[in-house]
Parts: sequence; C-alpha cells; structure tokens
Amino acid sequence: MNFSKYRVQPGAKVTLKGWDPDDRSALVGNKEEDQRRLEELTLRLDQLQELLYAGQRHGVLIVLQGMDTSGKDGTIRQVFRMVDPLGVRAVSFRAPTEEELAHDFLWRVHQRTPARGEVVIFNRSHYEDVLVVRVHKSIDAAECKLRYRRINEFERWLAEQGVRVLKFFLHISKDEQKKRLQERLDRRDKRWKFSVADLADRERWREYTKAYEDALGATSSDWAPWYVVPANSKTNRNLLVSSILVDALEGLKMRYPAPKQSLEGIVIR
Repeated sequence: MNFSKYRVQPGAKVTLKGWDPDDRSALVGNKEEDQRRLEELTLRLDQLQELLYAGQRHGVLIVLQGMDTSGKDGTIRQVFRMVDPLGVRAVSFRAPTEEELAHDFLWRVHQRTPARGEVVIFNRSHYEDVLVVRVHKSIDAAECKLRYRRINEFERWLAEQGVRVLKFFLHISKDEQKKRLQERLDRRDKRWKFSVADLADRERWREYTKAYEDALGATSSDWAPWYVVPANSKTNRNLLVSSILVDALEGLKMRYPAPKQSLEGIVIR
C-alpha cells in the first residue's frame, strides 16, 4: 500500500479539503476479508513489539489527534487488541494541573514519552497546546508559532534518542461527527461519553479545522511525520493506521539480540 498520499510533506500548506474523510481505499470491499487483514496486522504488531522490547534500542511514540468522535479510543482498542498489554502504554492528557501550568507546556509531556523497548500512545497530546488554546484565544499567533518550533525541536530530540514518532490525524467529516454525537445521545450505553462541551466545540468547526491545518503543515517532519487518515469508515481507519505502523516498525530492521552469555553446553536437568 502506498502511504505517501496520506503523509503531510514537511513545510506543506495543508488544506484538509484535499483529503476525503470518506476515502475507503484501504478496504477490499469484503467485510470478512478486511477483518482478517486487520487481525494479521495486529498479530504482526505484537511480533514487532516483542522485537522492540527485546532489543531495547528504540521506543515508539504514536500521537492520535482528531475532532471529537473521530475515533481515538476505538483506534487504540482495535489496532492494539492483540498486542501484549505489558509492552504498550496509553496516555491521555487532560486539562493541565496548577503544577503543570507553572512549567513550560512540554514539561508534563516529556515525562510520559516512551522508554527504549516501549510503545506509548498519546490519546490527545502536546498538540492540544497549539489547538484548543489557539481556538479559545488563550495564546496569540506569535506564541503559537513559537510552540510549533519547540514541538519540532522536542520531537527531533526524541528521534535522536531512538524514539520513532508517528502522528495520525483522524479525519472525519462534520456530517459524520453529527451522526456519532447523535448515537451517543440516543444509546444508553454511550451517553456517558456525551458532553455538552462537544456541541460548543462543534460550533467552532472551521476554527479547529484551520488550527489543525496550520499545525499539521508546521510540524510534519522527516523525523516525526503526520498522516491524515480518512476516518469516516472505522475499518478503513484501523487498517490504515495498522498498516503504517507495521511498515514503520519493519523499517527499523529489528532483530532479537544475542544472549548475554554463551549458552553452549547448557543442559536443563
């Protein structure tokens, strides 16, 4: 599969209209076959995570961002459902505490980045500090540009320390969001996920779209690329994210390390 059409090129001027959120090109059109492919990819991710842990040379940071209801939780559940839970850590960043606000905006983030041998998934991330705060006008344009630079430097530092950084914008349409919000409201088992604040943010759809376009263009790099993932179809979303992750981890050319001591002649009695 060719992933280049989903990848945001460094320095590109991003217009999200250029990506169709209803694109389903990762699907073959047969539900059973698509499910089988997803299971194969998740099993391969499990194998690659074991290699990652055994080698202790690389860490992997996965950033998931998107509008409300874009499927960040669902992506984690489906893409990593067969991966050893001991090797994967999901982090969700909420509103900063007083202590966190007393430091620079990346202070709390650096503490949660992956160690070598570990996969960490940011369900929302440091990008909230150039998205929500921008839309709500808590920072001005100059501060926002400064934060883009700091993010690029931060992610480059991680990459230089052996952390593979992969970032996914889960791209849904406004109509699809309406459908998913209505489902949350209508279904008793999903009402707990509904928030009136989501409706207020929905009124700012254009502003959030512009904030995302600017952030994607300013912070997609060779060492920490952004991928725009069409996410109106949940299966397409999961297949595409899984495929990109498998391709990236296979690109690390990982091998099981040799034993630390010679095992020749050892007999288990």
